[in-house]
Amino acid sequence: MVSPFPGMNPYLENPELWPSVHSRLIVAIADALVDHLSEAYRVEIEKRTYFSSDDESLLVGLPDVAISAKSGANATRQTTPPSQGATATLSPVQPQKVTLPVSEEVSERYLEIREVATGRVVTVIELLSPKNKRPGEGRIAYGRKRNQILSSATHFVEIDLLRSGYPFPMDSSALGDYRILISRSDHRPTADLYAFTLSQAMPAIPIPLLPGEVEPMLELQPLLHYVYDKGRYNLAIDYDRPPVPSIASESNR
Repeated sequence: MVSPFPGMNPYLENPELWPSVHSRLIVAIADALVDHLSEAYRVEIEKRTYFSSDDESLLVGLPDVAISAKSGANATRQTTPPSQGATATLSPVQPQKVTLPVSEEVSERYLEIREVATGRVVTVIELLSPKNKRPGEGRIAYGRKRNQILSSATHFVEIDLLRSGYPFPMDSSALGDYRILISRSDHRPTADLYAFTLSQAMPAIPIPLLPGEVEPMLELQPLLHYVYDKGRYNLAIDYDRPPVPSIASESNR
């Protein structure tokens, strides 16, 4: 079954489906690039790993320890240990229920185009995950890597096919529903932004390489349709229900 949407299928953004969509699309992009690159280049699938919890702000609450003595009307406060023979009534310490943050190991895959002769990383291609776009360790880890690339001589391609969350800051008045950013190392801080909506097909994008090289075009739309078909996502999607996240509330136009 062909996806019923001309561009990005919003039902694939569902957190239950996106991890597998992300993995399949990363591999599909890598395989497609190999067919358009000379043998001067290799495409590697790399992995970024960090620990994250569902509630990044969750803290473990522990009570202060206190020992109190029952006092009468004429009792005086003691600031030194009671003398021998003095009687103190201690309140027994009772346990309380606390909630511990359960961390999970998160692995996010991305692509590196490397020059075979030197092993140099020429271009990094990132496909964003939900944790990259909301506060927490996922955004911190990704932001750190992103800044390192943007400060280097490596080209950077960032593909954002998620409407929810917070895009990274950029000087643009039209961010669309989805975004593809192409930052050539020799043109920074200027970059090319492809912003498109739910009703538009994904654009074909150039992949920057070493100076003087012809930039191959990456056709994302047929790759997404290929992933949709091979993953049989039509069997997992109920099109009679609204997508998650909803189209009305999560669109970033």
